[in-house]
Amino acid sequence: MSTGIYSHPDCALHEMGDWHPETPARLQAIEDQLILARLDGLVERCGGPPADEAAILRNHSRAALDMVRDNLPNAGDHYPLDGDTLLCRHSYQAALRAAGLAIAATDDVIAGRVDNAFCAIRPPGHHARPGEPMGFCLFNNIAIAVRHALEVHGLERVAIVDFDVHHGNGTDESFRDDPRVLMASFFQHPFYPYTEPGPVTATSVNIPVPAYSGGDVVRKIVQEQWLPALHAHRPQMVFISAGFDAHKEDDLGGMALVEADYAWITHQLVEVARRHAQGRIVSCLEGGYNLSALGRSVATHVKALAELD
Repeated sequence: MSTGIYSHPDCALHEMGDWHPETPARLQAIEDQLILARLDGLVERCGGPPADEAAILRNHSRAALDMVRDNLPNAGDHYPLDGDTLLCRHSYQAALRAAGLAIAATDDVIAGRVDNAFCAIRPPGHHARPGEPMGFCLFNNIAIAVRHALEVHGLERVAIVDFDVHHGNGTDESFRDDPRVLMASFFQHPFYPYTEPGPVTATSVNIPVPAYSGGDVVRKIVQEQWLPALHAHRPQMVFISAGFDAHKEDDLGGMALVEADYAWITHQLVEVARRHAQGRIVSCLEGGYNLSALGRSVATHVKALAELD
């Protein structure tokens, strides 16, 4: 498989203070592990322009966009949007670039320039609601890319798979009533953002799991609930909210996955995409805050996307 890695230095410009776990060092940790895994000659390095406002507004209200754009502080200062989501001087630039890279990856995968893609981007996105930023997230990168696939490229059915430890409440809210979009996830419960589990439907397979759940629990969910729903939906493209904070070494989560679990999940999704979507996958970084575990897990995920293991 031809796998593209999408990133840009702008994504490291957003910072929320030395105390904050969602740090630019996350991208460097990923880069270090990709180098250690000797993937440079086996994947394509790709870029893309920042998203324009029209792309953001396909998924977000004008008020949500203005909240980020119009509250940028002076250099060295931070503006709190909520208790754990802050803006720095460059946050809007970074957020537009992150969304733009997700869009560029979508364009390239649909055009066949790469078979699939991983976007090493930040700030993350899956908590960002249509009407407001939230939970480390400014704009919902995966939702913006999905809107682009549906409304610009005219896809009729897509799937979003989210394996972050936290429920992707912003993504869920964005597509809750859209029959074109299946969302499948597991998430630790009860846990931030304290989503109450909803019913499983043909397009919503969001499964709460208790703290300390490991790979055996997650693999059973994938086999018994995700895969039947994915095959029934027959997505023309698969999008992944790739959070790695369910790793057993990540103190911001309380689950117990390891790299082999992420590889196994990714292989299942590659098979779904091969069967229904011409292999088309775009994966975007969400959480993951233990730097060593994050870097190792992303390298494993990319190797699985590229079918190198």
